Amino acid sequence: MKGKIKNNNQTFFDKVYKVVEKIPYGKVTTYGDIAEACGTRAAARTVGWALNGAKESGLPCHRVVNRYGALTGRLHFGEISIMADLLKSEGIEFDDNDCVILDKHLWKP
Repeated sequence: MKGKIKNNNQTFFDKVYKVVEKIPYGKVTTYGDIAEACGTRAAARTVGWALNGAKESGLPCHRVVNRYGALTGRLHFGEISIMADLLKSEGIEFDDNDCVILDKHLWKP
């Protein structure tokens, strides 16, 4: 049974990676939106686990934020400001709470 679960997770992770590689420059999407595009909105946390394992992949993981636009994955980029710096370099704007302005920058897969 364990092997089957691993295969299902790997398939889901692969779906996540395919969505993430499509996020356009200057846009962000949310963990929940990726989960929904992969077949189950309730798997947003699993999307986070998939991305934690993809740090060295070259995927634009920095373009994934939580449903409020907060940079909850920033700790996985090494220095805490790297994620925000990458997004700002793409022209992505933040509000007074340091959250991405989703009304302007959200991309729905």
